[in-house]
Amino acid sequence: MSTSIPSHLSDASLLAEVLRLARSARATTVSLVAHLAELDARRLYLGAGFSSLFTYCTAVLGLSESETYNRIEAARAARRFPLVLDRRADGSLNLTTLRLMARHLTAANHEELGAAASGRTKREVELLVARRFPRADVPSSVRKLPPVARMASEAVGPVPPAPDAPSNAASSASAAASASLASTAPIVLASPAPVARRPRVRPLAAHRYEIRFTASADMHDKLGRAQDLLRHAVPNGDPAEIFDRALTALLEDFARTECAATQRPRASRGTARGSRHIPAMVKRAVWLRDGSRCAFVARGGRRCAERGFLELHHVEPHAVGGEATVDNIQLRCRAHNAYEAELFYGGPAKVVRRDDVVIEARTRSGTSSDPCNPTGLAKERPRGVSPIS
Repeated sequence: MSTSIPSHLSDASLLAEVLRLARSARATTVSLVAHLAELDARRLYLGAGFSSLFTYCTAVLGLSESETYNRIEAARAARRFPLVLDRRADGSLNLTTLRLMARHLTAANHEELGAAASGRTKREVELLVARRFPRADVPSSVRKLPPVARMASEAVGPVPPAPDAPSNAASSASAAASASLASTAPIVLASPAPVARRPRVRPLAAHRYEIRFTASADMHDKLGRAQDLLRHAVPNGDPAEIFDRALTALLEDFARTECAATQRPRASRGTARGSRHIPAMVKRAVWLRDGSRCAFVARGGRRCAERGFLELHHVEPHAVGGEATVDNIQLRCRAHNAYEAELFYGGPAKVVRRDDVVIEARTRSGTSSDPCNPTGLAKERPRGVSPIS
């Protein structure tokens, strides 16, 4: 079977086909989960030579461990409450959210809980479950992780690849060389490399979260200094209280520097016509109006929910006379800011770094030009300054 990329499809056809395939995949998954529920009840995996349904799914069906785990949890929940399969079939629940709910479903709550979780994201269902079934607080702790030892090969140097059929003489020489190296260079046994994992943030109850991450030695020292300095206010040195105070100060500083927030705003002196400068009063009004969230709205009416990588966007581009007014400035995430610039000017942006400046240029109809400089002259901005289209 050969599958090719459908580059021949139009935009509308591609979107329609993706939706059709998603519905088809969902129906197939629901059918598989239903069959796994019956296979599990009959324990047919035992006769096939497997000790568990999990090993059967990974070995015979070729599912990954996470895929298997989700499907088994869904199958066992569906065995008890078939209604959850209907919600999976219509797309209101996915396998991940169904797995999060499965252990809490009962004959009395499965309908109401399924309805409450319908259409929600994983994080929203995690919070929903935490509110309904709160867990105990996680005790504050700071512990040192074991160091990663050097590999033995680093201690003794690179080991040459062995030939397919070494002679006795070569083997003896190799053994002698290895013994010599072992006597002069200590071999440090390697500890297993730490597994790279995302920081954990999960709700425990309605207003309590577990937050876990790995800190550097420098950060650990800063925490210790902060605990000592704040003993009068936080006698037990609780890291949660220290980090709460630090984050509050960080957000206040960001609001002042990026959103121009202030307790005593001054009257704006205005901006010269044609200037790219955005007055502080405009920034304040835009961040407040747009709710610190991307204001891009798709044709179907859906607004982007992104709150990270936000930039100030000219609705009418500055290159064609757009001014830095409250009505003409909106918040955009980085992706939608670049997307709207591509729609207006055509062609993806090209960024060239040179020494201490970043030169931006776009291509349109095979010619080079800057979206904010129609004359074609390169516009330079210092590094670290957010581009505003």
